[in-house]
Amino acid sequence: MTEIEAEGGGSHVRELDRIAAFTDGVIAIAITLLVLNIQVPHLGEGQGSLLDNKLLHLWRDLLAYGISFAVIGRYWLIHHRFFATLVRYDRRLVTLNLVFLAFLVLIPFVSDVIGLYGDIAAGVIAYAIVLSATAMMNFIIINYGLRRGFVAAGKRGEIESFAGVRGLLVIVVFALSIPVALVSPEASAALYLAVAVFYVGSSSFFGREEAAL
Repeated sequence: MTEIEAEGGGSHVRELDRIAAFTDGVIAIAITLLVLNIQVPHLGEGQGSLLDNKLLHLWRDLLAYGISFAVIGRYWLIHHRFFATLVRYDRRLVTLNLVFLAFLVLIPFVSDVIGLYGDIAAGVIAYAIVLSATAMMNFIIINYGLRRGFVAAGKRGEIESFAGVRGLLVIVVFALSIPVALVSPEASAALYLAVAVFYVGSSSFFGREEAAL
């Protein structure tokens, strides 16, 4: 497949910037849609005292929002760094990125599903399938770019940290949550929460250069 140079400040640089901007826009829309899944409680006249109870009943929606926000935010950080290091690309990389985005934009939908039906195995499994597919495509894109030599030589070490064993571990955790959900949907949700907590506490959320998923 023909490689397209992204060096020298020409039209190919602008094309790569457009691809990165499109990716940023899709991710921004997906992350915004998460909060739209949370419905404000509606109270009748004289029911103000019930608001605290109504808000407490939103805990599952808020939990799904928090987990999904951490996951999408993490992928944005990875892709922002990845695209900043590219010196060339090809059409296959662009296609892989589109497939990645196709799965990522499903996260708000399955986040709503798990918020409503987090105690039902089918709802949790749907969430796990989408997260697994998104994580897999992220892993494939990074590895493809590295293998094809698209990443600047001086930046390979920085990007390789996203394509190692720890990246595979997240895919495995999401995939393993599928059979776990058949036994206990709540246990699967706990796995997702653990991944989200790790994402929030990991280095790239705070600007450090340590190895990351």
